[in-house]
Amino acid sequence: MSLVLQEGQQIKEFFNQHQKEIEENLLSEAENVRGKIEEIQMIGNINLIENAHKLIGYVVEQQTEDLEKFAEQEGIVWAKYSMTLMFKLDWIHAIRRTLWSFLYRYDVAQDKSDRIEEFYALEKTINEQIDKFLNVFFISYSTYKDKLLEAERELVENLSVQIIPISSNTAIFPLIGTMDGYRSETIEDKVLAEVGRGRIQTLIIDLSGVVDMEGSVTHHLLKVIDGISLMGCEAIITGTRADIASKMVREGLSFKGKAIVKGNLQQAITEVLLGDLQSC
Repeated sequence: MSLVLQEGQQIKEFFNQHQKEIEENLLSEAENVRGKIEEIQMIGNINLIENAHKLIGYVVEQQTEDLEKFAEQEGIVWAKYSMTLMFKLDWIHAIRRTLWSFLYRYDVAQDKSDRIEEFYALEKTINEQIDKFLNVFFISYSTYKDKLLEAERELVENLSVQIIPISSNTAIFPLIGTMDGYRSETIEDKVLAEVGRGRIQTLIIDLSGVVDMEGSVTHHLLKVIDGISLMGCEAIITGTRADIASKMVREGLSFKGKAIVKGNLQQAITEVLLGDLQSC
């Protein structure tokens, strides 16, 4: 049985008896965090002092499973509220220094300050537990942060694929912003689904709001046009800027034969709606 397991309860009781002194020591060690404690409590409902006592308890009693669960929860909360990791690092290092300071005081109180071998065994165990907390915390933080970013990106992409109906069988699809490979794949799936769901017969794809369009994106757009054509929907392209047209020419790409091309959105809408009225 390890030294920590043998004396864990006694050490914990010693720490409980010196809670106020431990808190004062923590605050003196963590100068960068000291002024942020109330702010962190307000933002993420995180009580740094209370959590420090909890972490110290898990470490001295070597409750590895509880320590890892605690680290995982902490990682999620800090990622969720986008709190500064530097504060967390400063705080954990302050806990480590405070822990060692009071372990030394415990040894002095128990007249055990000359036990060199036991000290090194304790040093290894304590530091491994703190390092394990940090490792699990950062993995949890990064994983949850990645999920948040992915969810936000999906939300933005879904919002950016807005097909606007202007008659019972005609709709406008305005492309806005920078077009990259990821976004073009999202657009491909969404447009085909919306055309099928809305039974759209004419789709006006307006490019006037596109900031930049990679060559691979043009290929995806041509695939979209082919796809909706197979579904019985005619594509009309409007707002093709000179720089985009120039890129397409250099790469040997063209909308010719795949879609009707109009100079601007207003012209396309007018002609399509007029055609609808004349057919009534």
